[in-house]
Order: sequence, then structure tokens, then C-alpha cells
Amino acid sequence: QVQLVESGGGLVQAGGSLRLSCVQSGTVFTINAMGWYRQAPGKEREMVALIFTNGHTNYADFVKGRFTISRGNAKNAVEMQMTSLEPEDTAVYYCNVQNLAGRQYWGQGTQVTVSS
Repeated sequence: QVQLVESGGGLVQAGGSLRLSCVQSGTVFTINAMGWYRQAPGKEREMVALIFTNGHTNYADFVKGRFTISRGNAKNAVEMQMTSLEPEDTAVYYCNVQNLAGRQYWGQGTQVTVSS
């Protein structure tokens, strides 16, 4: 059974930083990408950043230059350094794994709250 366990969320003031981590357990065949999505209250879930198995990264326009995604030290782990956080970044952040067949796996989510 595949599990994605996130950590690192919390409360921070505007302009501050947080680092999210996600570790995958279980087997996912032909992983294509790992990354992060977020969902704010009353809004749809949206992609934040992805890192593909070839090292290519993809960022949403609203985080470019502020967030950095990278592979974690553990196998099948992903991290995201978030800097210059804004109140608009407040959301539940979900770890995501995608395989080449298009199947997606989700973590339980971690809350990030940015106060003004």
C-alpha cells in the first residue's frame, strides 16, 4: 500500500519561510513525478511544484522565485523550501506522486498558515 507522509507545515508570519517534506512508502511503478499541490478554503486544488524523474522541475507562476522543490535525502522523498511567504499562500499542501500511466497518489495534507 502506497503512503505519502508530509511534514513541515505550520504557522508563519508574512515574509517568513517553511520547508515541507514528503516521504513515500510502498511501491509505485514507473514514477513520473513527485511534487506538491495546495487547496485553499473555497478554492480548487492547484499544482504548486513538480519534480520529474529526469530532474526537470515545473512551478506555478505564483511561486516562481519563492519556492524551490528538490528530491529529499531518502529514496522517494521530495521537499519544498518556501520563502517570502504571503497570506495568499495559506492552504493545505498535499504531496503528490504520479506514474507514467497517469495514476496519482496523495498524502493527507499539511496546513500552512501565513499571517499578515
